[in-house]
Amino acid sequence: MTREEFIEELEEKGHSYEIEGDKIVVTRKGNVYLESLKTLPPDVEFRNSGDVSLPLKTLPPGVHFSNGWNVYLDKIETLSPEVKFKNGGSVFLKSLKTLPSDVVFKNEGDVYLESLTSIPSGVEFNNGGVVDLRSLETLPSGVEFKNVGNVNLSSLETLPAGVEFKNKGNVDLESLKTLPSGVVFKNVRGVDLRSLKTLPSGVEFKNGGDVNLSSLTSIPHSLEFRNDGNVYLDS
Repeated sequence: MTREEFIEELEEKGHSYEIEGDKIVVTRKGNVYLESLKTLPPDVEFRNSGDVSLPLKTLPPGVHFSNGWNVYLDKIETLSPEVKFKNGGSVFLKSLKTLPSDVVFKNEGDVYLESLTSIPSGVEFNNGGVVDLRSLETLPSGVEFKNVGNVNLSSLETLPAGVEFKNKGNVDLESLKTLPSGVVFKNVRGVDLRSLKTLPSGVEFKNGGDVNLSSLTSIPHSLEFRNDGNVYLDS
């Protein structure tokens, strides 16, 4: 879609917009639902006060979401570089298969990436709610969780060395089979490691809630639990 065609689409819907250099800025006071849209030109910013819903399968470079509430991109399978989510609500990317390393998540709500099986190194989650990566099979080094809510990594079986969880909610690692030395849990709430059977030395629990290690068969002598909640060692 050309810039001119997109502007024509906005005008047909009665959506206000501004031109800032090479960028088209959607400024409507309310929701923007463009359900018939097939493609989007580069360098579009959504600054409307409500939701944005786009039925697209791909996003071009330079698209920014600064709208006041949720972003619904349920059919998106690939994101181009330089896409930024700074919207006031949640981001729904339920069909996304790959994630570029420079994507920015600074939205104020949740991020739903439940179809994603891998992510690149260097991705940061700074959003204000949950990060849902329930299908993720591998996690590279250099990924940072600084989000305000929970982190769902319930399918993950291994973690890279040196990963730190600094989110302000729970960390769900219920399928994890092995844990490398040097992992630090500094999240504000609980850590679920219910499938883990052994713990290496050098792991630090400094989280603010419970630690579930209900399948653990042995504990290193040097291990200290510094979390603020309970430690469950049922076995």
